[in-house]
Amino acid sequence: MSITSSRREFLKHSALAGAVTLGGAAWAETAVEAAGPLDMAIARWKGGDSPVSDIAVKLTEQALEALGGMKRFVSKGDVVWIKPNIGWDRTPEQAGNTNPDVVKTLVRMCLDAGAKTIKVGDNPCNPAEKTYVTSKIGEYARDAGAEIVFLDANRYRDMDIGGERLKMHPVYPEIVECDLVISVPITKHHSATKMTNCMKNFMGVVEKRQIFHQDLPTCIADITAFMKPRIAVMDAVRILTANGPTGGDLKDVRQPNIIAAGTDLVALDAFGAELLGQDPKTMETVMAGEKRGLGVSDYHSLKLKELDVA
Repeated sequence: MSITSSRREFLKHSALAGAVTLGGAAWAETAVEAAGPLDMAIARWKGGDSPVSDIAVKLTEQALEALGGMKRFVSKGDVVWIKPNIGWDRTPEQAGNTNPDVVKTLVRMCLDAGAKTIKVGDNPCNPAEKTYVTSKIGEYARDAGAEIVFLDANRYRDMDIGGERLKMHPVYPEIVECDLVISVPITKHHSATKMTNCMKNFMGVVEKRQIFHQDLPTCIADITAFMKPRIAVMDAVRILTANGPTGGDLKDVRQPNIIAAGTDLVALDAFGAELLGQDPKTMETVMAGEKRGLGVSDYHSLKLKELDVA
């Protein structure tokens, strides 16, 4: 069997155990049905002092509702992969990983929208046995009803990415097989790319990441194009402003109390760059994504709603 060049084609034709032919068709139909009035929603907390957990939950709920609700993206019976950043052995307060309350809320919203199965997992840099626990993502997602997946290094499969730099590259098939993959990064400084956010988060679905470092902006655009994302949720409840991606020092953490959600990952990354005090036009990953046609850096040109949440 030949290995196909896109996630959609993989879903349609893969003969891997558990894959079904209808997966690709369902993905395509849902993408059309999901067209709605808003491209992006930015929810900002204006409710004064509150527990961070409450802030994260309310912002996530309101951002998704503004975008049209989770049913815009999730159909009854779907298998959904929620892809947080769980890369580092860091606590939520250290802002090295996605906020666990954001992940928990998305799991619940996907189930409420009719999803059959929610899977949560990442290919972390530190051992997953530590990162899933210290981040609290494993516990919170499991309690919300998700299946926690520890990615098996023996299961990656070479796929035809069809990119400018990435041609054949190992991707985790269980992620690709899902009806919907939601990128849910935390907005952070990154020493190599200035920022890690929605697009770069897809480096957690592949192996052999050292190849990416030969040309990070292009490779990140390649894997994003391959994954064909329909929605991403950007966690900026806390952000890491320096010494990323690992962090560890609380002085590098800021708490903007923002969640942004949208269908344009380039736009979300541009907004994330601004939160980090950067001009999106100077971000090579943002510009590479825009050049590839994956979205626009001028997010104000989109159908955008900004809302205050209390």
